[in-house]
Amino acid sequence: MTTADIRPTVRLTAGPLATGLRIGGRVVAGRGPRLDVVNPATGGLLAIADSADRADVEEAVRVAQAAFDSGVWSRMPIHERSRILHRFADGIAARMADLYRLETANNGRPLTETKAQITRLPEWYRYNAALLLADRDAVVPMPGPYHSYTSRLPLGVVTILASFNHPMMIASKSLAPALATGNSVVLKPSEQTPLTAMLLADIAHEAGIPAGVLNVVNGLGPVVGAALTEHPLVKKVVFTGGTEPGRSIALAAARRFAKTTLELGGRSPVLVFADTPVEVAARGAAFGGFVGAGQTCIAGGRLVVHRSIHDEFLAALTTVAEGIRIGDPGDEATQLGPVISARARDRILDRIHDGVLSGARVVTGGGAATVPGLEGGFFVQPTVLAGVTNDMPVAREEIFGPVVVVIPFDGEDEAVAIANDSPYALGAAIWTRDLARAHRVASRIEAGMVWVNDHHRLDPSSPWGGLKESGIGREGGWESFHDFTQVRAVTVRTAPDDVDWYGGTATGRLN
Repeated sequence: MTTADIRPTVRLTAGPLATGLRIGGRVVAGRGPRLDVVNPATGGLLAIADSADRADVEEAVRVAQAAFDSGVWSRMPIHERSRILHRFADGIAARMADLYRLETANNGRPLTETKAQITRLPEWYRYNAALLLADRDAVVPMPGPYHSYTSRLPLGVVTILASFNHPMMIASKSLAPALATGNSVVLKPSEQTPLTAMLLADIAHEAGIPAGVLNVVNGLGPVVGAALTEHPLVKKVVFTGGTEPGRSIALAAARRFAKTTLELGGRSPVLVFADTPVEVAARGAAFGGFVGAGQTCIAGGRLVVHRSIHDEFLAALTTVAEGIRIGDPGDEATQLGPVISARARDRILDRIHDGVLSGARVVTGGGAATVPGLEGGFFVQPTVLAGVTNDMPVAREEIFGPVVVVIPFDGEDEAVAIANDSPYALGAAIWTRDLARAHRVASRIEAGMVWVNDHHRLDPSSPWGGLKESGIGREGGWESFHDFTQVRAVTVRTAPDDVDWYGGTATGRLN
């Protein structure tokens, strides 16, 4: 399959694939300007997408709140809600070919990578449907004649602001627990990659999720994202993206005490110790740094390598990088697709140039890549920079492209110090055959996630998120499930006599 083989899966016009907003179970035209959706592999027009304005956002949030208040989903018996989520997962599985082809065309990620990632989407809905049935309330051992217990209730309206790099996965990591716990959702996909979100909403409606419970509003971040973030009825904001936009979202949400989950920037360290076979570590580091064209917050961009194997590792990594097949993301043989836009490509190339000016050396790559037949695409060569120290901007700043830097170290303490010397703390990887060292170093790494002899692995049961400027909150596991709820304490007096504090001698306990 090539990108030319993409077939429309939502409503059509006479021209390219076109999308409307999904509000209240209906496809509606947005009142904002229509937006061109570009195929990053060709630079050509893939679709024309409606966009929302603030009035559309207001309508979507009000519809979501009305659905929540009606109880059609929020107070639905949990066994029925769980069954519908399983039907939703079944619907996603049945449309998987449409979804991964559409996503590949929309964000340029190679088909093999997209398949490997989004074929796991049903797991997220099934896992959270299971948590819904497995969750239990707690009995609180309050002294005296009282039976005290807790219960959890949904928040209300939740908004999810998804990113372009993994549109379906990023949306589903929070959509699944948000729906499972009974919330209504307004999903805003990236304006660059809105297509699969629209199809996802259609599948949800077909599965029996009531109208108004899941709404999708496409549009520009400063308009639609800001309106959702600031809306007084939105009780939680989930955002995946850059640190500075995340900071603004946190401040806006804090003004009304809304919850946030923010998965933000990263420049993840990859520590390579001398006891690891060099070829194995080089292949693993290449996967961590170049998968998704390096357009992941968790990308292993800082390779911190023991000095005794530095040169050998650099040579092995260069061989791997130069062997990566760059091409049409719709071709099963392609291993590296384009970055999302011309602007992103130019920004990445500028970062490489700045790195060279500050003393880094390009070992391989360093420029744009040309793919025959796709000359308008936004391709960047897999790039390895050496001669880098951890204080250089090319090591400290997120690049969000297929660029890794190699930094030598001499001892374990120095490796840990380099790894932790960063404003970010999303993830890290350790390559070693020493089990004791693996646990010891992992315990010292400041990061929300640490992989040993691997990278970029996730599961619905495992919490995902960062520390420091990489964000706050977690996606996945009980941590995420419960964060879409609030706790209510119920205390029942069980004594046979009545409360009469003022009728005689006051006794008992007060708070």
